[in-house]
Amino acid sequence: MRQTEAAQVGAAEDRVSNTIGGGIFFHAVIQGRDITVQLPPQITPALSGLPAPSAAFTGRDQDVDRLLKDLAPGESGTSAGQAVRVTAVSGLAGIGKTELAVQTAARARKKQGWFPGGVLFTDLSGYDPERRLSPERALEGLLRALGVPGDHIPNGLQDRQRLYRSVLAAYAEHQQRILVVVDNAFTSEQVRPLLPTDGVTAALVTSRHTLDGLDARLHDLDVLEESASVALLDQALRQARGEGDTRLANDPESAKTIAGLCEGLPLALRIAVALLAAAPARPAASLATALQAEHTRLDKLSRPDRAVRAAFDLSYRLLDSDHARLFRLLPLNGGPDLSTEAAAHLAGTDTDRAEELLQHLADAHLVEPGQVWGRWRMHDLVRLFADEAGHARATDDGRDAAVARLLDHYLATAQAANIHLQTTPGLPLPGDFTDRDQALQWLEAEESNLIAAATAAPAHHAAATGLPLALGTFFDVRRHINDWINLSTAAVAVSREAGDRHNERAALDSLGNALVRAGRFEEAVDIFTAVLDLCREGGDRHAEAMTLTNLGQALALLERIVEAVNVLTEAAALFGKLGDSLGGARVLGILGPIQIKLGGSEQAVGYLTKIVAHWRKVGDRHAESVMLDTLGLALVGASKFEEGVKAHTDAAALFREFGDPHGEAHALNNLGAALIQMRKWDEAADAVLGAARLSKEIGYPQCEAMAWANFGQLLLQKRSFDKAVTPLTTAVSLFRETGDRHNAASALNLLGQALAEQGRFDEAADVGAQDASLCRELGDRHGEGIAWKNVGLSLCQVHRFGEAVEALSTAAAIFRETGDRRREAEVRHRAALARASSGRPN
Repeated sequence: MRQTEAAQVGAAEDRVSNTIGGGIFFHAVIQGRDITVQLPPQITPALSGLPAPSAAFTGRDQDVDRLLKDLAPGESGTSAGQAVRVTAVSGLAGIGKTELAVQTAARARKKQGWFPGGVLFTDLSGYDPERRLSPERALEGLLRALGVPGDHIPNGLQDRQRLYRSVLAAYAEHQQRILVVVDNAFTSEQVRPLLPTDGVTAALVTSRHTLDGLDARLHDLDVLEESASVALLDQALRQARGEGDTRLANDPESAKTIAGLCEGLPLALRIAVALLAAAPARPAASLATALQAEHTRLDKLSRPDRAVRAAFDLSYRLLDSDHARLFRLLPLNGGPDLSTEAAAHLAGTDTDRAEELLQHLADAHLVEPGQVWGRWRMHDLVRLFADEAGHARATDDGRDAAVARLLDHYLATAQAANIHLQTTPGLPLPGDFTDRDQALQWLEAEESNLIAAATAAPAHHAAATGLPLALGTFFDVRRHINDWINLSTAAVAVSREAGDRHNERAALDSLGNALVRAGRFEEAVDIFTAVLDLCREGGDRHAEAMTLTNLGQALALLERIVEAVNVLTEAAALFGKLGDSLGGARVLGILGPIQIKLGGSEQAVGYLTKIVAHWRKVGDRHAESVMLDTLGLALVGASKFEEGVKAHTDAAALFREFGDPHGEAHALNNLGAALIQMRKWDEAADAVLGAARLSKEIGYPQCEAMAWANFGQLLLQKRSFDKAVTPLTTAVSLFRETGDRHNAASALNLLGQALAEQGRFDEAADVGAQDASLCRELGDRHGEGIAWKNVGLSLCQVHRFGEAVEALSTAAAIFRETGDRRREAEVRHRAALARASSGRPN
């Protein structure tokens, strides 16, 4: 006899529409205080983010050898005989710490068996207060580099740190040891959360400070000796100009003078080479004389990086007015790099001239080319130097006007890109982009700059509110929800301070949509209620109808069905008065799933069919695919299975055609659920496993969880109970990770069945207790009663009769409360038998 009962059958019915972008090659499961990381048989090596090592590198052989000795697996100079876990390199700014780390990492990566998992690299920008990475932000970047998508990454430092270290440990356990390079750290506190703790993964840290609080092997990096400095000068010049440039070799005294005046500092030496390379007719003696004069100034500076500053100052003073002005303006861009086009707007010139200016600055090593042509970055010290110089010449440079031009450029282009991301047909498409893909590419490349611009924009500039609004669709598409929420919140504050009710309403609306995507439905309801008041205050009926629609959707997601239906009905009536058929169609599309859930599938089929035809007629393929998938649910609910399968199949194909993998995964899941009901096991398995694979690839844990729950349910119906445990366990973990407690309870119920059918009654009882606890949190008294019934039945099987009596008695009380007399009588009978078996008196 079956010992358990499904409380919430149909794991595929409650769906979350959150989606995220990016790929993942393993999945992380966070449960309580324990983290389990599962990797596939084939692990993609982590990680090609290591900067390219310089071809001109000398004088560091002993340093490299010492670091390689520390990094070697199973080798160490420690008394305990274990490999060094963390190595910290410290020294003066510009002394070559980063280059040493990169050179060492590149060599270590080539050694067979040392780091088969690859190398992770992150620059903490520790000495630039404006760009310094917090440990939380650095961990986010490292987790993304390891393949963890945004929806998997928790918000808190402690949880991010635990997940990151668990992922590294998982790689190590699978013989995929990784080297973590943490560059430009400011303090031990900044870098400590980024360090592995598994005892196998290695870390290499650089800082201007000696980080003696890391329990690390410390290496103090000194300046280059004169001979090494001269060799570096000659190598770098020949690398830049070819072997025929022998100016330094032919004038060894001048070479020694230059090396001495640069004080053996590699960064200063390389800038000196750049000055010679940029002027092939200039004798080495000329540069030596110029550096001699600058060195007099350097002796008066008390800053520890005076040699670096002197080199920057010398290079800067040799620029002509146009190059110097652009150099001073570049720090106004708050992101990590900038495009040639953005630089042109800063300078108020065309892109050809801007490219020419930037290339000259790159020749002098005052800027660096990015990883792709047309993008440029500054070392943080150079940025600080340029910014100081810029403040000193702010009036001459027209600094305020330059900021305004840059913000205008970012705002106008982001707005143009946003229009291309909209799916509603008929909107005018600006000529900035040829298509949607190109718009997406620009937004992805400029995202950090756009966020920095929106954050730093003066309150009076339109970008302060306009950029958050223009980026909303992009954040939604790529599931960068935290950035969406943060920028929208800031835009609300700016608008309120300015008394701008129109932009306040728009920013609040954007914030509400972001909160819905984040699953924070209660907050979204409050936000949309405030937006509704502003709409009515301003008399904007169309905005009122749109806000009612958003509010209704948030209420529906909270399972406040009656309120949702009332609000959506009001929205539909208002759209009707305004003659907005598109708005009305959107409302009906939200009402469809509600009606299906309430048992009105037959009625829903009729109007959903009309909505599908409507979107097809107006040419909105994406809206058509969404409604087609919803229609499939209604058809299946009305027992029209063949038609429902066709609708889901067509929807998946349309999503694929449109380039929406999240929608495709969702449709495949629904298709699989329909095929399960038709008992077409093989086809159903193909669909739900396809949904699971696709969801994992794109980082869509909600849909992946549903796919595994559906697959587990399929196996249960096939009575393959032993095989059902793993997918159902995975589903429970993913549902919990995403905060979906309703579906987590459903999956726990199914998991309890699978365990009980295998005779694993102690485990089944534990799972049932978890199910009961979740149902109690959710206010699902009927589900809680069934869960306690299942607990009691499982406990009886292992003769834990006292505990069984308590569980069954709790279930009976709940069934009495809910009016389920049949189940109450059944459970009381079972409790009496358990009581008798335990020897307790009735």
